[in-house]
Amino acid sequence: MLTAVREFGRGLTQPFGAPAGNIEAFIEVPFMLGEKRCYPDGLIRVTRGQRSWTALVEVKTGTNELATEQLENYLDIARENGFDALITVSNEISPLAGQHPTKVDKRKLRKVDMHHLPWSQILAEAVVQKEHRGVADPDQAWILGELIRYLEHPRSGALEFEDMGASWVPVRDAVGTGTLRASDKGVSDVAARFDALLRYASLRLGRTLGTEVVPALTRRELAEPALRTAALVESLVKEGRLSGAIRIPHAVAPLNIELDLRAGRVTCHVDVDAPREGRPTTRVNWLVRQLKVAPESVRIEAFAMHARGAGATELLKTVREDPAVLVQDPKREIRSFRVALTSSLGTKRGRGRGAAIDSVLDAVEAFYGEVLQNLKTWTAAAPKMREVADLPNETSTALASTALSSQDGIEPASTAAEDVEESFESAPGEGAAASA
Repeated sequence: MLTAVREFGRGLTQPFGAPAGNIEAFIEVPFMLGEKRCYPDGLIRVTRGQRSWTALVEVKTGTNELATEQLENYLDIARENGFDALITVSNEISPLAGQHPTKVDKRKLRKVDMHHLPWSQILAEAVVQKEHRGVADPDQAWILGELIRYLEHPRSGALEFEDMGASWVPVRDAVGTGTLRASDKGVSDVAARFDALLRYASLRLGRTLGTEVVPALTRRELAEPALRTAALVESLVKEGRLSGAIRIPHAVAPLNIELDLRAGRVTCHVDVDAPREGRPTTRVNWLVRQLKVAPESVRIEAFAMHARGAGATELLKTVREDPAVLVQDPKREIRSFRVALTSSLGTKRGRGRGAAIDSVLDAVEAFYGEVLQNLKTWTAAAPKMREVADLPNETSTALASTALSSQDGIEPASTAAEDVEESFESAPGEGAAASA
């Protein structure tokens, strides 16, 4: 498929450092490693001019997992032959993009890169390429459509995210009883599975939207994945919660996801900056107008400027009837809003009705479709030019102020000297006194 559909092949190999050139693909190429003959599942070579990029490929389907010994053998073969990378494909989803699900000896990665592609990511790339980016050749587009149809079939072996792991139920029960400790077996595994679920939710939403949706992580978390896992474990032990966020291009803010294992609830929320002008109720109405199709169970919290603690919170149903319920102090400006939607969290570790995975995926898609995609960032209106009133045409020599900053009206036609003369003629006595 990489060789048949040019755009698809380029989309998969370019992130790994391959040039934009001719793609060749081979299956089960034999190599000798010492006295042992090895057969990697595939080999990809991309050539452009004098430059050539080569990668070995190892593939697993269904529930089969990648083996450390096998991958280390292929890394040795790649190093001995001067290849650039080893690419693995399976249904395992790494907690973080760029992180491999199988641990190998890091010394073997000094000269050879190792990348991982979940089947769900390959499917997402195929759908985005065909449905959103487009394929120039109609025949190639049809071939790519056949790949999509094959990968979506349940018997293809290309599974979705199917399991929260064997530790999910014991950890969930320990959270409910308040007996969970950071040293307990399986806590770190549940934290890693949650991050993998976030990444799968990102791939699934991106496949629907036709864009790249990724987990929202800090630079430090990307550089040191152990910090992210430690923070999730601490939150799980102390509060019984797991939280993360995904970033959607051009959305008003990241979509935050929180699992409360004690309460059995999943909450999706987004933080939106309030307008910087207008009365507090005007700012509330600005937000409510954008939530026309949102369910009444959406919760809105308003945060005032320079205020500490929680803000005023109310359901959308009540706010629609009376926007003033979110205004605690009319003298304080509202600086931001939090829009949240809460639903039940499944308890089962697998997929299907009552499963945690499906409840999270449904919550993410519902929140984005009914709330987040309709929200826009506030922008101030452009300043308007002030209109200058036309003065009536007069033949007199009277002076009149026409400056925009003047607050004076049109001066009377007579001058100050003429006024003094008139006062003398009409009332000599008073005029003399005034003159004195």
